[in-house]
Amino acid sequence: MSRAFVKEDSDDAGEPVKRQASGRPNYVTPAGLDSLKARAAELGWKRAELASKQRVDEPRGIELRQAEADLAYYEERVKNAILVDNRGLAAPDVRFGATVSVKEPDGAVKEYKIVGEDEADPKAGKLNWGSPLASALLGAAAGARVPLARKGGAVELEIVSVSYPKD
Repeated sequence: MSRAFVKEDSDDAGEPVKRQASGRPNYVTPAGLDSLKARAAELGWKRAELASKQRVDEPRGIELRQAEADLAYYEERVKNAILVDNRGLAAPDVRFGATVSVKEPDGAVKEYKIVGEDEADPKAGKLNWGSPLASALLGAAAGARVPLARKGGAVELEIVSVSYPKD
């Protein structure tokens, strides 16, 4: 049988995937900073656990190297975090940390929260502050209409409301 069809049993499946920061300032909400710290702590424990199971004479496996790479990323993100705490802010315009209700051209109202890169989850309505949609919303106030380029052409969104978390 050709070696091309034989599965190799090896701890080393290649190099770990290294996360890359965008190079933009690492603005975070209080919840985002807590999440980064928790992820770094979790990865620290994972790395320690993996390292303790490894024999001295064997090379570091991919799982351990991936945990180390991920830990380095999150520790750097915590170190470079710029906390922006707009809780309780009464500003009328969209700023970092704001929750924004937007009326789409079809009349549907959607809600978005402007957050840091590592907090972003578009499916949950959490937008990276540097994303095109968040960039279009930043600085605008309720009642404003903001242009947004989309596939198929530009649209205009209406800001219905702007609020900030109380606590």
